[in-house]
Amino acid sequence: MNASVLWPAPLAARDNDPSGIATVVLVALLVIVALVFIFAFLTYGGLYIRALLAGCRVKLLTIIGMRLRGVRPAEIVDARVMVTKAGLPISTDQLETHYLAGGKVLRVVAALIAASKANIKLTFERACAIDLAGRDVLEAVRTSVNPKVIDCPSAEMGRATIDAIAKNGIQLRVKARVTVRTNIDRLVGGATEPTIIARVGEGIVSTIGSAASHKEVLENPDRISKTVLSKGLDAGSSFEILSIDIADVDVGENIGARLQADQAAADLKVAQAKAEERRAFGVAAEQENKAEIQKNRALVVLAEAEIPKAMAQAFREGNLGVMDYYSLKNIQADTQMRQSIAGPGGGDPGKA
Repeated sequence: MNASVLWPAPLAARDNDPSGIATVVLVALLVIVALVFIFAFLTYGGLYIRALLAGCRVKLLTIIGMRLRGVRPAEIVDARVMVTKAGLPISTDQLETHYLAGGKVLRVVAALIAASKANIKLTFERACAIDLAGRDVLEAVRTSVNPKVIDCPSAEMGRATIDAIAKNGIQLRVKARVTVRTNIDRLVGGATEPTIIARVGEGIVSTIGSAASHKEVLENPDRISKTVLSKGLDAGSSFEILSIDIADVDVGENIGARLQADQAAADLKVAQAKAEERRAFGVAAEQENKAEIQKNRALVVLAEAEIPKAMAQAFREGNLGVMDYYSLKNIQADTQMRQSIAGPGGGDPGKA
């Protein structure tokens, strides 16, 4: 069968023409590009139109590139609209860079706008540094405009008052309120609220401890405020202390009397221990003396036991006669009689 019958001549000639194939491929590519553009416009067209109407030109390709780089286009576009309306010279690339660094773009932009309205000098770079350091830059700007009050001690410390003791031993319990304003220049690397609370508490304890009597503090509570403020407690911190107000001062326990009572009880126990030690030494010495007496008595008994032996030896050797022996006995009897007369009975026949 002839090929011309199956295929028309113009169509067969077109299939064999390379330019026709290129045209088909080009049309297909254009269709794909058009579909991609339509899909991108349907997806991000709202953001593009919003930015365009706000007067900040953000290209559609830029918005698509944000998505490809892992950036939320809506957040960047909203931030760009805010800075444009506020008249801040911040580019889209700067906002995107801060987002990629892990920062909170919208809060940084809100802080910059608030600082600009309050005539506070705050650059975009410093605001980004504060945000990346973990500080809430928007709250810092708000605190700079509207100072905040810090309770001392704070609720997180688990204590209701700061306790201090005057020189007379009376305890005072104090509550203070510290009014502070954020120091933007020292916000990065500066001490935070816990440091301010600790410094104020230390100053209160030192001031009360230096008072001769608790009555002096009760009569002039502002003495605490003036003394603490004069120490420059906000040095190296993120805040500037505006005032320290004593909210309440209560009289606590008589710590001095309690310490004296405890010391007296301790001294009594020490004295009792020393007395018991001396008694124990006395008992030991008494027992040693008794033992020594028994030892000496034993020696006397041993010596007396040698007397009969010596007398027997004297009789055998002829050095002692019978009359001498009886004379010795008479002397011993006479001595015993005299001892009995000189004894407790005094020679009374009824007691003899």
